[in-house]
Amino acid sequence: MAAVIETDVAIIGAGPVGLFAVFECGMLRMKSVVIDALDAVGGQCTALYPEKPIYDIPAHPAIAAADLIGHLEKQIEPFAPTFLLGRRVETLAREDGTIVLGTSAGDTVRCKAVVIAAGAGAFGPNRPPLDGLPGYEASGAVRYLVARREEFRGRRVVIAGGGDSAVDWALSLKDVAAKVTVVHRRPKFRAAPETSAQLEAAAERGEIEMAIPYQLHGLKGDGSRLEAVTLATLKGEERDIPADHLLAFFGLSMELGPIASWGLGLDHNHIRVEPATCATNVDGVFAIGDIATYPGKLKLILQGFSEAAMAAHAIHPRVFPGEALHFEYSTSKGVPAGG
Repeated sequence: MAAVIETDVAIIGAGPVGLFAVFECGMLRMKSVVIDALDAVGGQCTALYPEKPIYDIPAHPAIAAADLIGHLEKQIEPFAPTFLLGRRVETLAREDGTIVLGTSAGDTVRCKAVVIAAGAGAFGPNRPPLDGLPGYEASGAVRYLVARREEFRGRRVVIAGGGDSAVDWALSLKDVAAKVTVVHRRPKFRAAPETSAQLEAAAERGEIEMAIPYQLHGLKGDGSRLEAVTLATLKGEERDIPADHLLAFFGLSMELGPIASWGLGLDHNHIRVEPATCATNVDGVFAIGDIATYPGKLKLILQGFSEAAMAAHAIHPRVFPGEALHFEYSTSKGVPAGG
């Protein structure tokens, strides 16, 4: 359902850097709305490698990507941000000194500043060319990422793909699903060798069924509730796999989308910003994380966290004009009550 929302800051991108921007804005008493094309928060961490360890987060020798997102969500709870997921920002306009964003779902977001934290751009799944796909997508029978594995407890799940996401989720869901079938066109997977070996071992123990060499061919059901997934070999041999859910992991397409038409200073699909403030050449629009570029830029999550703090401080005068901002350490002031 389309929404009309007034806020201080609109953050485009719900990956780790976008989530931390909510915290930094909240610490300065600024309210945030977060918009993302994916149906769940976490960006690449959720969609591509939720169970992969990340080694360069300070104070965490290793932390799974999904756990990092979970901690960031917990950290921003006091600020109660509004999330608009499963939609893209389509338009940017100005009205009486306010920035007005329009989304693909018909939402209107009125704000004082925009922070683009969209990684390498808006993510969208590479969809398999199957008849009747939209109806099964709408019901959740066909999905492209997993937010909560408990949703698949006792269900029959077909997983298609040969990369890290397919292998990771096959290994994770085998312990909760009634049955997991992995579909791939060839025996060799593109996943990490260790997890590929774990998948092979699980298949040998009968914990996972391997459908190789097959590709997705069709969906059977009532157009909403899935009953089976039809597979086919390159020779045209077909078989049906009874299923409640199809998880298709064929990667994500990345593009700037409508943002590219906003007049931003672009450099090979990245947005040029001022290093000290992360401000773009468009008044009131900032960019942080992997999508932002400047001399000496490092594509690290921790650098994106730093940029979130710099952008929040640069935005503060726009939200509270004439109010002096006296920097204080979080150890001194704590988390502002009520966001």
